[in-house]
Amino acid sequence: MASDTEGFRKRDILNLSPLFGGLDNEQLDRLEEISREMSFDRNAPIFWEGDEGNGFYIVSTGKIKIFKVSPEGKEQILHIYGPGQPFGEVPVFSGQHFPANAQAVEKSRLLFFPRQVFIDLITAHPSLALNMLAMLSMRLRQFTVQVENLSLKEVPGRLASYLLYLSEELASANDIRLPISKGQLASLLGTIPETLSRILGKMSAQGIITVQGAEIAINDRTALEDLAENGRLAE
Repeated sequence: MASDTEGFRKRDILNLSPLFGGLDNEQLDRLEEISREMSFDRNAPIFWEGDEGNGFYIVSTGKIKIFKVSPEGKEQILHIYGPGQPFGEVPVFSGQHFPANAQAVEKSRLLFFPRQVFIDLITAHPSLALNMLAMLSMRLRQFTVQVENLSLKEVPGRLASYLLYLSEELASANDIRLPISKGQLASLLGTIPETLSRILGKMSAQGIITVQGAEIAINDRTALEDLAENGRLAE
């Protein structure tokens, strides 16, 4: 259940979000005025596919998953978003319904921006529209890569690509921590937990990585990059 909440500064979140980079203080002040602080418990729905796209959100704390459900009931995670990242912004421009579901992975705080008020703000400040277009272009590239991974690569290649992505997010660190559960990671990669565990075991046995719970150490980056490229583990 959503509710207004205190305890975090809106300006800090606005400054953290790439959506609002380069805006002046007057524009940021206006964004603070129109935004609404909300909180969601773990597993609480934020919106469902088909709901009216009445605004968009930015994560303040916690994690949000965007997912779709097949007619057979299988869940496919499309994205996991953390602090500073916006989601649900496409309907702001299209005026249509949300194309997927959003749910809190953990207890989360969000900023909500009502659609019509935000459109009025964009009309007054065109530089904000350029930021939105840049963000949507980046999302499109990310989605294209995800579709390519799911359709063209086998599961080991998808996993290797994801681990390299996490490493790059941490400035190419070799020690990374999974930000989501292994069950959620399996859904994100389009597989099942049993298959994911088996592949992690094979990669560990071949010395490519070391796995300790959610902690993963990259031992052989070259081998991991090769796996991300060709998608197959040596038997």
